[in-house]
Amino acid sequence: MQRPRLTPEDWAAAALAALVQGGVYAVAVEPLAAALGATKGSFYWHFRDRGALVDAALALWEARETDGVIADLSTVAEPDDRLRLLLELVLTVQEADSVVRLFRDVDDPRVQAALERVTRRRLAYLVEQLEACGFDPESARTRATLAYSAYLGWWQLRRTAPEAAPAGPAALPHVELLQELLLDTGREP
Repeated sequence: MQRPRLTPEDWAAAALAALVQGGVYAVAVEPLAAALGATKGSFYWHFRDRGALVDAALALWEARETDGVIADLSTVAEPDDRLRLLLELVLTVQEADSVVRLFRDVDDPRVQAALERVTRRRLAYLVEQLEACGFDPESARTRATLAYSAYLGWWQLRRTAPEAAPAGPAALPHVELLQELLLDTGREP
């Protein structure tokens, strides 16, 4: 029986799944080849070494969970609606964006670089949306930083005390409050 021809994306997706589940050390060529029904030769056809595979997995994560989300949100006309949808996406889902899991490997230079790029891109996006809502750049940066910190803390809380940070529709009151806090101008109604 002929083995399926694997693409670099197939390898990167398998490596990303291993990375998210077990950390950077779980990205090992032989177990991934076995899981994919491939040989190590298939791996070396696409990648020069394991480090290149880890880089490809991190690039795939960045493309899917940051660039892809931002692209999807670009179809929403109003910035406050984009923020609302973003908050719903990240707080109501059952499974966290793997950024929280990747923080366990922050000492790995590749992971650290990817986390830094993603964090900067996500913060910049939040700042853009808040500026589009009428906040000055300094206020938008402060609010974006607090919102992203709340997001990271939400998922850490979901891991350690899941009853305190519900998923699905039960998280909607949290979404509404966070959006209200983000967009509050400090004026009395």
